[in-house]
Amino acid sequence: MDVTLTLPIMQWEGPFDPPAQEAAIAALEAGQVLVLPHLGFVLTGAEPTLLDRGALDDSRKNVSFDPATGTTLGTGFAGAELATLTAMLARFGAQAETLVRGLLPRYAPTLERARTSFRPAEIAGRAYAPRKDDRRLHVDAFPTRPMHGKRILRLFSNIAPDGTPRAWRVGEPFADFAAKFFPRVRGPLPAQAWAMERLGLTKGRRSAYDFYMLGLHDAGKLDRTYQTDAPSYPLSFAPGTTWMCFTDSVLHAAMAGRFALEQTFHVPVAAMARPEQAPLRVLEKLAGRALA
Repeated sequence: MDVTLTLPIMQWEGPFDPPAQEAAIAALEAGQVLVLPHLGFVLTGAEPTLLDRGALDDSRKNVSFDPATGTTLGTGFAGAELATLTAMLARFGAQAETLVRGLLPRYAPTLERARTSFRPAEIAGRAYAPRKDDRRLHVDAFPTRPMHGKRILRLFSNIAPDGTPRAWRVGEPFADFAAKFFPRVRGPLPAQAWAMERLGLTKGRRSAYDFYMLGLHDAGKLDRTYQTDAPSYPLSFAPGTTWMCFTDSVLHAAMAGRFALEQTFHVPVAAMARPEQAPLRVLEKLAGRALA
């Protein structure tokens, strides 16, 4: 199984050749990881001093920056260090958005830039409950933010200063995974989505699609046999490497590494070149009805 496409891109800004644009979109929508081994995020000024375990305040796994509010959460930094960290995350998010809009132009008109994260802690050796353990193969789904079928495109960059690679595993195609686990997943109960929204448990009302995606996320992570026996392929991303994929359809597990940046984007299914490959359409085929 060809799980990656590597492109020799060396700058965050285009112009990018049409063949590269077409290849990138086709690969991403087919469930591949797009790897840019010559595209690194360069730290400037005081930013290298931020590469410290103290960047986290231990309230969460990652530092999170919201571009809509300019707020950075989950960090132990304050004062000048916090300002530097916030500026770095804002700059990374802007460069990531420039790259995605230039390399994937069909998504640009409806692209939504979501949160940026800084992931300074070593993955290996951490202890988490199974549902929270990202070392287990999973697809991404948001418990509090309903997506209604929108795609989750995530871009990562390894900025580790000590040569530490970021180690991943990627699994089988989403359609194969969904066919195995969809029969186990319970759909929403009557008025459940309404009640969760009214109680403030979700930021908006969940669609049936959101319930099923969260169910698939949990069922896959909690199945020990699947985690042990399912096909998977190791990937290693050296410092100075940037990569991206639709994490709602690429089964992935982050196994080791530290000091990575990540930018999340949301992309409507209508923007896809091959909308039938989107998880929404795959699940609707299995359900025999519309889910969003």
